[in-house]
Amino acid sequence: MILSDRDIVKALESGRVKIDPAPDLASQLGSVSVDFRLGTTFMVFEHSKYSYIDPRQPQSIGEAMRTIEVAPDEAFIMQPGDFALASTMETLELPDDLLGRLEGRSSIARLGITVHSTAAVFEPGWVGTATMELSNLGRMAVALYPGMRICAFSFQTVSSPVMTPYRTKLNNKYAGQVNPRASLLAEENRRAEGKGSLAEE
Repeated sequence: MILSDRDIVKALESGRVKIDPAPDLASQLGSVSVDFRLGTTFMVFEHSKYSYIDPRQPQSIGEAMRTIEVAPDEAFIMQPGDFALASTMETLELPDDLLGRLEGRSSIARLGITVHSTAAVFEPGWVGTATMELSNLGRMAVALYPGMRICAFSFQTVSSPVMTPYRTKLNNKYAGQVNPRASLLAEENRRAEGKGSLAEE
């Protein structure tokens, strides 16, 4: 069951769902979702320095990306075909019986901007900012500003509290993130090959 605006307010007031900083419900609350705002940190690929990415090599992924900090009143320009990781201004903390679903906003999509590729589900027990995979699918550059409403979170109940909330999983890779993080697929491959885990490293 997806929470209605009424139930979202109840969840926020009771502390069952925590959003920090607290949203301005007058402008950020929808019928079944809460709008999150764009943060100030972005990560982009240095495609002029690297010809390809090897997902088995952690340095290949990390070194191929550059972090850009944008001032609160400064625009981040996305050229046609650009891809960037960005984080929400808000931190989200979910209980063990709710999952979050991130979706793009229609007004942003109509500019040619998508805010996620496939990573739309946030498991019960999630805590941290949301990293978005921004892409410009249009033919014109688009200016994005920190603080603008960039995506919307809805919340859905699961049949019972999960046995292992995301924040307690030994192999969780992104819990507690504050800024966007590059893909940790290489670490996942290492664990699959029996070469250690994030918790051990």
